[in-house]
Amino acid sequence: MSGEENSFAEPWQAQAFALALALQDKGLVSPGEWAAALGRERARVGVAADGSDYYHGVVAALEALLAEKGLADHARLAELAAAWHRAARATPHGAPILLENDPVGQHG
Repeated sequence: MSGEENSFAEPWQAQAFALALALQDKGLVSPGEWAAALGRERARVGVAADGSDYYHGVVAALEALLAEKGLADHARLAELAAAWHRAARATPHGAPILLENDPVGQHG
């Protein structure tokens, strides 16, 4: 593999992976806890032959760990995810997607 190949197809994939590493660096999650959470998620939903689902598993494992550790709860994470989806649909093509673009608002 050359040094120019990118293992992330989308920026959000790199951000999700970086968040997993940051949680470990801060001592909030051990490498073993992270590996176990990701393994549980991959076992729960299965694995696509082409690996395209890997980073969705990373996000699901992060959400599970955050809830397990009391750092976030599933309801709040679902609420924020829905807000980001609404904001994306309300954002003109080519413009940055901002949570403030959610027409429902109130994300404090």
